[in-house]
Amino acid sequence: MLTLSGITKSYGERTLFAAAALQLNRGDRIALVGPNGAGKTTLFSLILGGEPADEGRVTIERDTAIGYLPQESAPVGEETVLEIALAITDDFVRLYRIIKAWEQGHPDESQQPEDVHDDVHDRYNELNGYFVEAKAKQILAGLGFRDSDFNRPARELSGGWVMRAHLARLLTQEPDLLMLDEPTNHLDLESLIWFQGYLKGYPGAILVISHDREFLDALVTAIVEIRHKKLVRYTGNFTKFLKQREAADAQHLAAYKTQVKEIAHLQAFVDRFKAKASKATQAQSKLRQIERMDKLEAPESDDKKVGFRFPQPPRSGQKVVWLDQVHFAFGENRIYRGVDFEVQRGERIVLVGPNGAGKSTLLKLLADKLTPDQGERGLGHNVSAGYYSQYRIEMLEPGRTVLEEALATEARVSEQAVRNLLGSFLFSGDSVHKRVEVLSGGEKSRLALVKLLLDPPNLLLMDEPTTHLDMSSIDALVTAMTQFEGTLVFISHDVHFIKTLANKVIHTAGGQLTSYFGDYEFYLHKTKAVSARAALTAGSGAATKTQGKAGQPGLRKANKPRLNLQKQKKIVKTLEKEIEALESRKVAITAELELPETWSNGPRSRELGRELETNSKRLAGLSSKWETEAGRLELS
Repeated sequence: MLTLSGITKSYGERTLFAAAALQLNRGDRIALVGPNGAGKTTLFSLILGGEPADEGRVTIERDTAIGYLPQESAPVGEETVLEIALAITDDFVRLYRIIKAWEQGHPDESQQPEDVHDDVHDRYNELNGYFVEAKAKQILAGLGFRDSDFNRPARELSGGWVMRAHLARLLTQEPDLLMLDEPTNHLDLESLIWFQGYLKGYPGAILVISHDREFLDALVTAIVEIRHKKLVRYTGNFTKFLKQREAADAQHLAAYKTQVKEIAHLQAFVDRFKAKASKATQAQSKLRQIERMDKLEAPESDDKKVGFRFPQPPRSGQKVVWLDQVHFAFGENRIYRGVDFEVQRGERIVLVGPNGAGKSTLLKLLADKLTPDQGERGLGHNVSAGYYSQYRIEMLEPGRTVLEEALATEARVSEQAVRNLLGSFLFSGDSVHKRVEVLSGGEKSRLALVKLLLDPPNLLLMDEPTTHLDMSSIDALVTAMTQFEGTLVFISHDVHFIKTLANKVIHTAGGQLTSYFGDYEFYLHKTKAVSARAALTAGSGAATKTQGKAGQPGLRKANKPRLNLQKQKKIVKTLEKEIEALESRKVAITAELELPETWSNGPRSRELGRELETNSKRLAGLSSKWETEAGRLELS
């Protein structure tokens, strides 16, 4: 499908690729990895024809369709969300608009004649229009859009939601090769889980750049690493790649040391005997032997650790922050009723639970960014709180440069140490002289993290701190948080980050808090979770649900009636039968829509298209319900 051979690419004196090669076949699931600046985005550009290679060839099999999702800045005009998702060909949206205008009773006058009407429907049916429309709506729903969003102008949405609409377009289009640059950056947890599952059944090949290790472990079957200006391929997911690379590094180091010794031995002979007539020939022979060697490059660490001791905050009292009988609602939507919560010094608490359950609300109540309707929030002795989500907007001065902003702290840190830390968070070279006002949202987030780490409060409240970070930056943040001597409460969908840091898990759902006095692995064990990622949005906690002191051992247990096991099994079985019937009908509808006689029958194809859309919505709803009920059965 795609072949890169002998690819060399340089920018000035810096060479990114030297005689690099790669073969990508149909059905491949490949992640492209490498440190920041190694050339991942450049390689994408070479494949897409955005810029030429200095040497070598990029060969793409004839009629291979390629779809590309950039990391940021997908274009948007006057299209609706659904029209972006339907833009699979240049002609498709135009036909869709004409047909929708007729259906709504206000067609374009130039398109009024019956023969033109039939011609439009014929062409729309040839493109499987009603099937594609239903498919696009199903994908949009999976990515978190509501039905009411479909006809909204995309320009009214944030950049992240526009990116989701363009992602829906690619999934609707189903190109032979799907190229994705950090596709999970703009997805919430539930959309990410849906997206991850959808890609597992994707019919084409996938080439992805992602910092999300859990996502890569679940999806890819091969890793291509940019290293030593080459493209090195490993079989397996990201975890297996790390083990293979460690073994390869050990072999490379051993071979490099052996070669260095051999060269030193040969060179010593040359230096000793090159001036002696009787040994000159042998000396020249050994010199030529050195010159003919295929020199190995010195081992290098691509994942550079942060060589920096982070400043530490003053020590707080034992009881850091608490909520006492707190009630909170958004209008009629009651989130918490009489909740008690307490955080002790040194705890590293991760908040988990389904979307809309109140994780971010709880974090904002702790940060004093939301005021309880009833009850109170208290702060312990000598506690200073920092809320990361707020900092992304409020803690930066637009007129300063990146370096000036990072240096504007009371912490006594040298400029070189600040520059090193900025480099770990993707600010290097001239980028430290960019003004804050021109930074992207992701760059502002990274700079805010740097400032926070240089002068941290002793209570950190962080909402998705790893968003917009690459793997090396996440490692830098993990290093900082491992050293951090204060107290941490956070929300994250990065399983690696959670497993490394959390020493306690709080599950929130239905206005109740459930405490797990152990790390994330303990939480997974206690909840019998299907997967580490799915457990982040699980709808129910363990048996110890409480409205008491969630921060203390010996919590008051709420009375929880045991599920009637037979009744629950019957509910799950009934749902499974309904889902099976809907899936069978979906297959039948799709097969009929693909028949030529259906294309030529406008009313019938429209009827089937509407039925398919209804079927897909019903199937999505039942599948979600089945997951909940099956989870309850598992815990019963």
